[in-house]
Amino acid sequence: MGICADVLIVVDLQNGVCYSKEHLFGLEKLLTKVNERISLYRKLHKPIVFVQHCDEELVPGEEQWAINAKLDVQTQDFLVNKIHANSFYRTNLKEILDQLNVHSIEFCGAQTEYCMDATIKFAHGLGYKNLMIKHATSTLNNSSMSAKETINFYENMWNHRYVEFI
Repeated sequence: MGICADVLIVVDLQNGVCYSKEHLFGLEKLLTKVNERISLYRKLHKPIVFVQHCDEELVPGEEQWAINAKLDVQTQDFLVNKIHANSFYRTNLKEILDQLNVHSIEFCGAQTEYCMDATIKFAHGLGYKNLMIKHATSTLNNSSMSAKETINFYENMWNHRYVEFI
């Protein structure tokens, strides 16, 4: 069945993030991988939280803000809106996790060096055990590194410090 956490948190896999000027690196593979994890959590009756970023381009209720239609979102899932890279900053995420008596979190989503990094490190600081499968985050190429190099860089840094890879 595979190892999993108390909750699965899917960060910012919204239309405007997945397909801004270019597609997120390995987008189709990432969506497949995330859906496989969602399916596992559903089978085990474990909660799933979808986090959605909100800003000038990602306006709640608009198409760019919507979660990618290929992802299996259901009515019992928890939805959290955020305005900062850190999914805990000025949101109800911590309250949801407390209500669910969560001690471990599995993370996946976008973008590796922004919202994923900030949220993972903050969750670690709050005392959660963080889990992730390899390459469960993605990003875009930047002026310093390709998306692939960025993902590898962050996974190496997170490994055994902030995240246990499963």
